[in-house]
Amino acid sequence: MGAQKKRAAAAAAAARVSEDPDDLARQPLQAILLADSFTTKFRPITLERPKVLLPLVNVPMINYTLAWLEAAGVAEVFVFCCAHSKQVIDYLENSEWFSQPNFTVKTIESHNIISAGDALRLIYEQNVALVDIACLLKLVSLSRLKLATCYTLTICFLVVLSFKIHGDFVLISGDTVSNMSLTQALQEHKERKKKDNNAVMTMIIKKSKPSPITRQSRLGTDELFMAIDPNTKQLLYYEDKADHSKGTICLDKMLLAENPSISLHNDKQDCYIDICSPEVLSLFTDNFDYQHLRRHFVKGLLLDDIMGYKIFTHEIHSSYAARIDNYRSYDIVSKDIIQRWTYPYVPDVKFCGNRATKLERRGMYRALEIEQSRSAQVGSFTVIGYGTKIGSNSKISDSVIGEGCTIGSNVLIEGSYIWDNVIIEDGCELRHVIVCDGVIMKAGAVLKPGVVLSFKVVIGERFVVPAYSKVSLLQQPTVHDSDEELEYADNSSGTVEFSSIQGTADQSNGEMTSESSEAHKPKLGTGGVGYIWSICEGGQEEEWRHSVAPIPEDKLTELSEAMDDDQELVTQDRTALSTSGELISDSNASEGDDNEDSKDDSVYFEKEVEATFLRAVEENVKVDHVILEVNSLRLSYNMTSADCAGAVFYSMMKLAIKTPHSSASELQQNTANIITTWQKLLKSYLLEIDEEIEIILKFEEMCLESAKEFSPLFARILHILYDKDILQEDAILRWADEKEGADESDKVFVRQSEKFIQWLREASEEED
Repeated sequence: MGAQKKRAAAAAAAARVSEDPDDLARQPLQAILLADSFTTKFRPITLERPKVLLPLVNVPMINYTLAWLEAAGVAEVFVFCCAHSKQVIDYLENSEWFSQPNFTVKTIESHNIISAGDALRLIYEQNVALVDIACLLKLVSLSRLKLATCYTLTICFLVVLSFKIHGDFVLISGDTVSNMSLTQALQEHKERKKKDNNAVMTMIIKKSKPSPITRQSRLGTDELFMAIDPNTKQLLYYEDKADHSKGTICLDKMLLAENPSISLHNDKQDCYIDICSPEVLSLFTDNFDYQHLRRHFVKGLLLDDIMGYKIFTHEIHSSYAARIDNYRSYDIVSKDIIQRWTYPYVPDVKFCGNRATKLERRGMYRALEIEQSRSAQVGSFTVIGYGTKIGSNSKISDSVIGEGCTIGSNVLIEGSYIWDNVIIEDGCELRHVIVCDGVIMKAGAVLKPGVVLSFKVVIGERFVVPAYSKVSLLQQPTVHDSDEELEYADNSSGTVEFSSIQGTADQSNGEMTSESSEAHKPKLGTGGVGYIWSICEGGQEEEWRHSVAPIPEDKLTELSEAMDDDQELVTQDRTALSTSGELISDSNASEGDDNEDSKDDSVYFEKEVEATFLRAVEENVKVDHVILEVNSLRLSYNMTSADCAGAVFYSMMKLAIKTPHSSASELQQNTANIITTWQKLLKSYLLEIDEEIEIILKFEEMCLESAKEFSPLFARILHILYDKDILQEDAILRWADEKEGADESDKVFVRQSEKFIQWLREASEEED
């Protein structure tokens, strides 16, 4: 062990010696891309295809990662392949990535790796082997051995050289989507390294408030707690598996004693993009118990007070970065791509060989060669792939349809992901599901929310697949791997045992049962082919938490009630904590960061509400159902009633603008009609006068910025809102009174509404 540590230390020291500023400027930036997540969260799909090759808005996930690395200035990428390695390597060799100028992609294959830690240890061993071979070649040349021997050793040297890590590198997995610039983060990392050799890693993070109800982020990951030095940005504490039942987290006393100022956060998202020094590889070799990058390596370094290695953070604000960890994050990142948060990696921009699609109104994308019946309806935020056919009276909304699909008549597809060459016959219903390549759904079949159909499954006529079911041609493995274990059954690298037990669906009650199979014959209705996997004991909660389907209303209510009980205990034992999470004295407490912290979430929330509202308009969804959906979004984003009211009002007014009109009077009539139709939805969030005032302020903001066409109509529409009992006279008068001391530029709409306001005052005085 001592010899091993000396060798690792020597390699690390050699790396440090070469890292002077001039060398760094000349060295091309490298990246290690892990093409295996080493988890089982995407089973049964990943038993047949590696996760990095799964389509994300009709583009393999790994293409988003490679496209970003190329744009970010990375010159050389080592793709570490393990699960279904042959599929990954074949895909890359036949793609454009192997022929890009100034961008080199090399694959490293191993069949014996079961964790990210093992992968990095193997890469380190190849780096050390390079040093050993170089020394051996020197000895050979001095001893004048045979030319053939020297030639053989030289070939070995060149093979290993091709996988040499020269300096700082980017560590990332192939399921990550980003459009951030690496320039500033790299510069900060290098500057820190010059001053402190122990600064070995910079972790990219982003603001993202978790839901107080579910204790998870919008990506479906567990609530993350981080302690950061607000001055140096050093990471001091990292916990992604907190015990929420206790209502507290524990910090070491020494941590508080040694750091005069600590910011404690639960509003940060780990982007899983790391800038690493070469020493990181040797640290994995020194510690064979480091398997998981965060749970073991990051926490291990934070607890190690002997070696003194440090991890720092770099926070991004306007850029995008997210990792697809589960089905929920698959859904969220897909929506973000469609809504263009990931630009330029969006469907209508050509990158990495993807087919061009055309962006149309309301966020619809259509590829070429599509056949669509005139009576079929394709809603907002939907992508239709090349060569797909859509039958009469079918409705598709908030979904991604792959290439070569055939969709029959009277089919309903909502919030779903249909991959390539899928056949959906007449009268089928699909809501919030994933359907893999080659699946056939026979007439009248129904998929309940959260269902996942793996490759080439056949669902029989009028068969109802229960919510959260997973269906595959492969039977369920008898041994359940943990999240840290390998995610595949690949002929080149191992086998997985499959049981002869199949799940069947009892359509009378929609619940899952498990029974012995008769000659292994699956039961999925008439003509059905496939096995319904049973949900393991205690796994039901995991299913709805991580599903592409919205969290059920009853679950949110249940969690909310439990949270209220826990909150009473927590509030009894509070320390002085600022809104930014910084542990400081009461006299220094500040609320300055709160607005900035919630800015990103507010924008996302408003977009989600608008998408929900537009779909409701197109599909004539009942108001009560829309209220349930908005309430679900409200809980997920931790928003108030005022936020909901503002977002709903914004969506209504944007619809009025988009509705065809040729004059101001027609726009006013459009607005009046929409307000009349949807007043119940808006009024359900106007519980107090303050929320009504928020509506007026939101309207002012729109008139000045995003919807200036409303500016001359402000007073008239204010009157309409009053007539429809959406705004009370007290709210309008208080708004006008609050503007008394404002600048003249802030009184534009008060002046425009003077006659109406005066009329309200006189009416109020008469009542008194």
